[in-house]
Amino acid sequence: MSPETPIRPRVGIPWRTSEEEAQNNRPKIANYEEAVRKAGGEPVLIPLRDANEQRQLIPAMDAFVLPGSPADVEPAEYGAVNAGLSAPADSPREEADRTILAHAFAEKKPVLAICYGCQLLNVYLGGTLIQDVRSELWTTTAHRKKDVSPEPAEDPVHGAKLEGKSRLAELAGGERARVNSSHHQAIAKPGKNLRVTAHSTDGIIEGVEWIGDANWVLGVQWHPERMFGDELSERLFSDFVAAARGAAVQKA
Repeated sequence: MSPETPIRPRVGIPWRTSEEEAQNNRPKIANYEEAVRKAGGEPVLIPLRDANEQRQLIPAMDAFVLPGSPADVEPAEYGAVNAGLSAPADSPREEADRTILAHAFAEKKPVLAICYGCQLLNVYLGGTLIQDVRSELWTTTAHRKKDVSPEPAEDPVHGAKLEGKSRLAELAGGERARVNSSHHQAIAKPGKNLRVTAHSTDGIIEGVEWIGDANWVLGVQWHPERMFGDELSERLFSDFVAAARGAAVQKA
């Protein structure tokens, strides 16, 4: 590789669900792959069930994206009981994310955690979750398609307030943003060393940033991988891949 050719860091992305992996159902995971590729990275899918391949692939990655999922984190993992509001957990996905996070924190590799991935990151660091935003908080803001009648084809969009001097505010060029929304759970108590850096207009946590050391670790509750053409979303992936490139250079 010539000095003029930028390194394309390898970005590991676990499959969203065990079922999608088994069926090789790619349309939704492909959005994450394309976002990483467009930002200059090389996406690599991490299997959920093949432990041997996981052990080989994870150390070879420069950074990780933890994607969304229709599953919910097992409530027992954050000291709660399923009140009938949590969707069934996907144990292989949870275990894969935990293995990835343990490696990423130990080796100081960047992590971009999205929606379910953001919630899992929070629980991994000792935080808790709201099991169902609509029924527990009585918000009238739509956070998923099911909150709108008739149900729209596209995700609902709402405003977000970004905290000053945060990475998200820097990437947005200000303290206001519009984000899409496709979730029914959210962060309740933030995990250790996670700074809350974004809230929706109804007060729900929309973004967290790791402050435990200098490693690039950021979680968002929205779905930047499918906000096509959105400047903040593209800058978020570009900044993440730049951090991954830095990790790759240090490793080389």
